[in-house]
Amino acid sequence: MTQGEAFTNPDALKGLTAYDRTGEKIGSIERVYLDDRSGRPEWVTVKTGLFGMKESFVPLAGARLRGDDLHVTATKEAVKEAPRVDADQHLDPGQEHELYAHYGLARPGTTPGVAPTGTGTGTAGTQEHPLTGAAGAGVGAGAGKREFATRAGMGKDEKAQEELVRSEERLRIGTEEQEVGHARLRKTVVNEDVTTSVPVSHEEVRVVREPIREGERVRGDIGEAETEVTLHAERPVVSKETVPVERVHLETEKVTETREVSDTVRKEQIEFDDDVKGVKGERGGMKGESWRDRKQGPRH
Repeated sequence: MTQGEAFTNPDALKGLTAYDRTGEKIGSIERVYLDDRSGRPEWVTVKTGLFGMKESFVPLAGARLRGDDLHVTATKEAVKEAPRVDADQHLDPGQEHELYAHYGLARPGTTPGVAPTGTGTGTAGTQEHPLTGAAGAGVGAGAGKREFATRAGMGKDEKAQEELVRSEERLRIGTEEQEVGHARLRKTVVNEDVTTSVPVSHEEVRVVREPIREGERVRGDIGEAETEVTLHAERPVVSKETVPVERVHLETEKVTETREVSDTVRKEQIEFDDDVKGVKGERGGMKGESWRDRKQGPRH
């Protein structure tokens, strides 16, 4: 890109990086403002401040293009301290005079130190804008106004009338925790029949006969007599005792499962149609292009 192309085509300046006269980086060029009389770029706005949230006006007088970098004659500090002017569609003469005074420059065609009145001198007339093709103010009334250069030469209001914003609904699915029930531990007493085997013993009587050996001294008597023995027997004895056997408690465990969620969402479709018949070539400002999609919507 040559110097002449950069300073006659505002689109060529947008997006370049601005550096001050010492070579220190200022910021990225956002907007370009044209001189209504000559149609040439005269001011640019550069993003400055913390995180680039502020736009400051920088004069193009004496600026030089080096590759994709624009070197201006102002210092970075002067740009940061420039008067706050809203970067809207126009720069009125009073605002421009304030900026020229800040940078110590004289507006072309005026006497230094004299504020422009916005009426100018010479023959009033109109001339065609070299970029947009629209008739602009000449040297006569309103010559001090600066218009923001937009691509395709249209303002914000005009753009808003020629475009549609398509919207659609999207599902946002999350989870929430809710109480679904209670679990309780309850202890009750039940009767259970228990049968077990217990060994018991008892004594029984049997008659044992032993012959008396010869020579044993045993007194023999004839007559009635009797003798007895005591018999013993064991019997089961049952008693009960209470003993702890286990601990029982409740705990919760989170189990994750997948469920399908279905709902209906709305979305907009944009349809293109016209009633122009037999016209070839340019359509809607795009030469050589055809509209293939009659309905434009999201492609999933």
